[in-house]
Amino acid sequence: MAELRTLEFDNASFLSSTGRGRRIVHVRPGLPFFSQGDNAEAIFYLQKGRAKLTIVSTNGKEATITLLSPGDFVGEESLAVGAGIRMATATAITSCTALRIERAEMIRVVHEEHDFSDLFLSFLLARSMRTQADLVDQLFNSSEKRLARILLLMAEFGKPGRSEALIPKISQETLAEMIGTTRSRVNFFMNRFRKLGLIEYNGRIRVHKSLLNVILMDQLPGPNAANPLILVSPTETS
Repeated sequence: MAELRTLEFDNASFLSSTGRGRRIVHVRPGLPFFSQGDNAEAIFYLQKGRAKLTIVSTNGKEATITLLSPGDFVGEESLAVGAGIRMATATAITSCTALRIERAEMIRVVHEEHDFSDLFLSFLLARSMRTQADLVDQLFNSSEKRLARILLLMAEFGKPGRSEALIPKISQETLAEMIGTTRSRVNFFMNRFRKLGLIEYNGRIRVHKSLLNVILMDQLPGPNAANPLILVSPTETS
């Protein structure tokens, strides 16, 4: 009797469709996928839209940890031994579509499907590298260059075919939280970038490739030009 041929696991199909332990969810702008303190029962895979991950301190101060793009997982703390609670809040910036994968199903597929576990491990490593780059950026770079880096990351520069891009609507307050400065300073820097022709800013922000070139070559005019910059990790510029 002929042996049954094992079907190859299809990562793209798994992450784009419903099935056992997974369903498609739609989240409107400003609404959460989950909130800090919730039970960590599932992981989300962002298919469309942009989102942010924020955390609130015990004294009520909110900070934006990272921005999320299509292809990102969020809520991976649910895979830790013994389901715990959410340590942060994931909120939609634009209209989002995501795959919600139950904890048990995610653990099963990571254990059983090597192609998928390779994909997920690559994502975790890339996120770890991004977190380290964010930390270095926060420790060593001026707030003006931190803002430039955030705008470039939101515009997804470094991806093939991207020369300039509109970024999702985001408030100056959120940008200030992300780079650790005040809204007034962000407003000052945004006006400066616009006058230099590095961005267009009229409701929506259009980032020009010139911002990437100026920052990478460390030629931003003014007293901050001598400060070092860690812009993006190697995987983000390849």
